[in-house]
Amino acid sequence: MRKITAGLFISLDGVIEDPQDWHFPYFNDEMGAAVDAQLGASDTLLIGRVTYDSFAGAWPDREEAGGEDAPFAKKLGDARKVVVSRQDLDFTWRNSEVLKGELVEAVTALKNEPGGDIGMSGSVSVVRQLLAAGLLDELHLLVHPIAVRKGARLFEDADTPLPLRLLSSTTFSTGVLHLVYTNDDSAPEGTYEDAKTQLPQD
Repeated sequence: MRKITAGLFISLDGVIEDPQDWHFPYFNDEMGAAVDAQLGASDTLLIGRVTYDSFAGAWPDREEAGGEDAPFAKKLGDARKVVVSRQDLDFTWRNSEVLKGELVEAVTALKNEPGGDIGMSGSVSVVRQLLAAGLLDELHLLVHPIAVRKGARLFEDADTPLPLRLLSSTTFSTGVLHLVYTNDDSAPEGTYEDAKTQLPQD
């Protein structure tokens, strides 16, 4: 089964909205390498319509311009792009298509197709749904050392917690943390009474 990975820029207080307003001062070669390893290494991109529109409005031009980010832009252009949308879309970016059918069933079928990793970027509403359904294999959070203090956050209020297990952590020279999580089906349980037994005894 193919692996789905999602990469998100996130602030210290959990904000993921409008990263263009606070992300760029922290971008460096370390972060570029992390994004390339997660998104650039995927042969299929699974993204929401808003993210697709943003990408399609920028990356083809960057590829054509032939600048420093042209090789990465070409990777994105060459990848199969599957867009989550309830509307029929007119695509101008090559290798683009709409995800057909109900999200969970369609993504499950996509995971069972032959191929390499499926990469996600942004597309927060889709990420939330796939996390809840247990279909997201890795959540890559690039945690920026800034409290944005306004805007939508990654995790919304819900009736039940969502346990995650840390797979790896890397600290960049900018202070950004690259944290990789997966769902934790065997999360620890306990109460205050259990915790007291771990306290040092006089």
